[in-house]
Amino acid sequence: MLRRVLGLGARNNPRLAGLARLGPELHAVYHPVAQEVETHAAILSISLNDAFEERAALHHDMAWRMVRLSAGEWDRLAEMLMALLNILAKRATNAHLAVPARRIVPDHFKSRVMMDYLHMHELLDQLVFNSHRRFQLQIRLLRRAIETLTKEFRYTCRYLERIQDRSPEVWIRLDLYFHDFDLIAKETLLAFRALLACLPPAALADLTADLRTVVQPGVRTLPVHANR
Repeated sequence: MLRRVLGLGARNNPRLAGLARLGPELHAVYHPVAQEVETHAAILSISLNDAFEERAALHHDMAWRMVRLSAGEWDRLAEMLMALLNILAKRATNAHLAVPARRIVPDHFKSRVMMDYLHMHELLDQLVFNSHRRFQLQIRLLRRAIETLTKEFRYTCRYLERIQDRSPEVWIRLDLYFHDFDLIAKETLLAFRALLACLPPAALADLTADLRTVVQPGVRTLPVHANR
């Protein structure tokens, strides 16, 4: 009874709305975008797995070709995620409920660059109390994570190409970067889902129009600002 009075139940607490089941209208908006992101993440995963298998079979030239294929797919997914995050930042002002911002736990990540960045972000997150600013802060965190991981992945690929390094440490680094990039993609979809659950019906048409740049093939999205 006290939980209901204090609004702590899942049905009454708007901060849990982003994790609630989406109705048919909202699901119709969410599903195509989620499917597109998950498909490209799966393609990237398969390409990298093939590269590791070719390396294990001592087919180093083929392994490198698969890494290059993976790099192209990584860029496509990064551009898609950045475009989606830009849309979320733009449409967050239309929310009629406080959009819940998830805490992204550093211990869930494996690369040192991401763990260090998220630990530093935790300090800043403790100083922000306004719900709208917390969600915007989460969007900036996700953007920066994509930029950082993309930069590190490209640097490692160039290093492999330049010196033909076959040491396990470099390949392990690629695996850790992909693990963290996949987590960031999932966190981006959760942020999208959270915003959807807090938007009024009148805002869905404009949001759907914006999302066409994410789900339609052949449409150039906003670039990732990381050094190539």
